[in-house]
Amino acid sequence: MSEHVDVLIVGAGLSGIGAAVHLTMQCPNRTFAILEGRPTLGGTWDLFRYPGIRSDSDMFTLGYRFRPWTDAKAIADGPSILRYLRETAAEYGIDRKIRFNRQVRSASWSSADARWTVTVERRDTGDTETVTCGYLLMAVGYYSYRGGHLPSFPGQERFLGQVVHPQEWPVDLDHTGKRIVVIGSGATAVTLVPALAKTAAHVTMLQRSPSYLWAIPDRDRVADLARALLPGPVAYRLIRWKNIGLQLLLYRRSRKSPERMTKWFIGQVRDALGADYDVERHFTPRYAPWDQRLCIVPNGDLFEAIRSGRASVVTDTIRTWDEGGIELESGQRLDADLIVTATGLELVVGGEIRFEVDGRPVDFAKTWTYRGAAYSGVPNLVSIFGYINASWTLRADLISEYVCRLLNRMERTGATICVPELRDGDRTMAPRPFIENFSSGYLQRIIDRLPRQGDWDPWLNPQDYRKEQRLFSAPVDDGVMQFRVAVGSGAKSVTAPGGRK
Repeated sequence: MSEHVDVLIVGAGLSGIGAAVHLTMQCPNRTFAILEGRPTLGGTWDLFRYPGIRSDSDMFTLGYRFRPWTDAKAIADGPSILRYLRETAAEYGIDRKIRFNRQVRSASWSSADARWTVTVERRDTGDTETVTCGYLLMAVGYYSYRGGHLPSFPGQERFLGQVVHPQEWPVDLDHTGKRIVVIGSGATAVTLVPALAKTAAHVTMLQRSPSYLWAIPDRDRVADLARALLPGPVAYRLIRWKNIGLQLLLYRRSRKSPERMTKWFIGQVRDALGADYDVERHFTPRYAPWDQRLCIVPNGDLFEAIRSGRASVVTDTIRTWDEGGIELESGQRLDADLIVTATGLELVVGGEIRFEVDGRPVDFAKTWTYRGAAYSGVPNLVSIFGYINASWTLRADLISEYVCRLLNRMERTGATICVPELRDGDRTMAPRPFIENFSSGYLQRIIDRLPRQGDWDPWLNPQDYRKEQRLFSAPVDDGVMQFRVAVGSGAKSVTAPGGRK
């Protein structure tokens, strides 16, 4: 199969479906298709099937701005989120644009032709296909779908029980009555432990160091009241802005007054578990709030499982695994029938796709990030990367809307190429990491493979919704994004109305 579209979206998860809807609404003259490597849509929300899978952000901000979240729970379970995505895709006709089982292997840009040639492997047949496009929109997320991060544990091969990573949870796994050790202290572990504890003999969360936990109700009382009193769309906008404000307030206060916020977070845990519990050891992190992402505890379910005796937390390091469990450096032993390695994700750059521009391989680590979405010197390409300190979809919506404005500008002027290029003054910028002040291991393991950010607009990735509303709504003709039209084997600049390029 060989097909050409104006815009090719890679990925049919939360970001890809949202981007497709924005294109449908704002760029009606553009043809587009979505390539999805898996047999179904949904991305994260279809891939992960472990017990208790749920959102770690409220759905009024994780949901799309253009389609209200109407379910009762603000912190929603995975199946409900997947249903929301399927309904959104069907409502806007996006499901008819998805080509399933298409794994993108490489993408090659030709300036002479002003198009990307994308090589695709059919996972259902093994055949190879090509698709060409004028603009490539990457909505593949940031982690590998081939498997999660799995450290090497001494003696692991001796363990006679079952070992499972949450990213590859077997659909037929019965954990009833089993002794379970969950290795990890992040959002996945915090979700798994209370869910498993409902039927397991006992669940132990084994952690090297604690994470910050935030206990909140899974229902938003203000949202319930607003939806009872106001028309649906009005209520949704109000709730959304309320929650965006709370997210920003929590983050900024954590950065400005880390000692005070640490005391507040730890106080929540102490109130939930009682004065006799060793909160200092098991729930007091070694880092400041928001140096890593907060873990939501809806309705305090983890604390309830601990209080009931069905679950416990052990803070220690592993000496070795053996036939029946784990021996810790302290000498303590954890017997187990099932060990869950909630040890995180394996992050990748560009969806593990090989990129070329005019025959030269692209090394994203040598590029500068443009508005945290595009790359210096790489034409007609945007990648959606959401927030690490707020709901992913907030940023996905901003990027998709920006791309639509960019495409409409190109249509008006006849431009076929747009590429961000460093100005003379930009070449003196001191390089900074793509994301700063975030110490989580999953990001630090690949930070040197990500693009750099600079010292000023538009070479920034501020990870701040208020700032980025201004950044992404700024004119697309900013003197950095260069617009051209392909002419034979070369290209010429295109001047926009008003004389700007």
